[in-house]
Amino acid sequence: MKKLFFFPSKNLIISIPMVLTLGFVTGLFFNLSILKDYILLFTFLMIFPTMIGFKIKEAVDLSHMKVVIASAIVNFAIIPILAIIMGKLFLNSQPQLYAGLIMISLFPTSGMTISWTMISKGNVPAAIKITAISLILGSFLAPVYLYYIVGTLIEVDVLGTFITVIQIVILPMILGQITYKLLMTKMTPETFKNKVKPYFPAFSIWAMMFIIFTSISLKSKMILKNPEIILTTALLLIGFYFLNFLISTFIGRFFFNRKDSFAFVYGTVMRNLSIALGLAIASFGPDTALIITIAFILQVQGGAWYGKLANKFNWLDKKQALENDYIVNEKAS
Repeated sequence: MKKLFFFPSKNLIISIPMVLTLGFVTGLFFNLSILKDYILLFTFLMIFPTMIGFKIKEAVDLSHMKVVIASAIVNFAIIPILAIIMGKLFLNSQPQLYAGLIMISLFPTSGMTISWTMISKGNVPAAIKITAISLILGSFLAPVYLYYIVGTLIEVDVLGTFITVIQIVILPMILGQITYKLLMTKMTPETFKNKVKPYFPAFSIWAMMFIIFTSISLKSKMILKNPEIILTTALLLIGFYFLNFLISTFIGRFFFNRKDSFAFVYGTVMRNLSIALGLAIASFGPDTALIITIAFILQVQGGAWYGKLANKFNWLDKKQALENDYIVNEKAS
């Protein structure tokens, strides 16, 4: 049972396509509209475990400010502009998909931001700070951005969106802090980190799988009649993530050292698709959720391959190499 419980979280590359296929096939033969009533609950269950032990205080100290400020500029200015341009060029006639692309751009960082920064031997404290600040800023900026960016194409209930954000982000964050304090009265931080915390991401993934299953099953008949929508969406997202990686790699390579660069890249390319998906279904519907569901597959693949290729080809080492050459030349002179 333990292996089954951890299987989805340890095998996202396999799990997400499996759930997509299962949801697609099931939706062709059964009416699963009743599942929509449970979306908000499972969105809460998806986010809440990730907030237990979430260090809000990491967002308020002044360390690593250069990379943190740069990531905020990219996350809340450059990437949304990129999404707007691509949306207007390719999705202007499909406002629900356009809204989904904008949502992807407005919720930066995920738990994998920290994990992949750690795997790549990057600056983990900076990645934690970027994640904390991005989550807080995104929660307040997303409803406003959505209103002004796609409000002319589809109706955006700013107050309703804020309420949804409170339900699926702010409330889990508050309850996560309370839960963590209660757990600390029963165990040490080491016990929590080693024996309890590893179960939380796996639980979140199971909730996420339910949401992905629901979102694809509700649109399976529409997809069958319009298969080009999947191809168009996938190609658009490949372009979006490629440009995102390219921009972040360029900035990281020329303005930061290697460790900060990995935190910067993963802090700006990885999007919080769990929150985006929950908000999409709760506030906009399955059409908007479709593009975010496809993004899950591409983001997991992209994050995994980027770390391997960046290390192999030294994409983020130029600034460090220049610094080393400068030191050598100074000593020689």
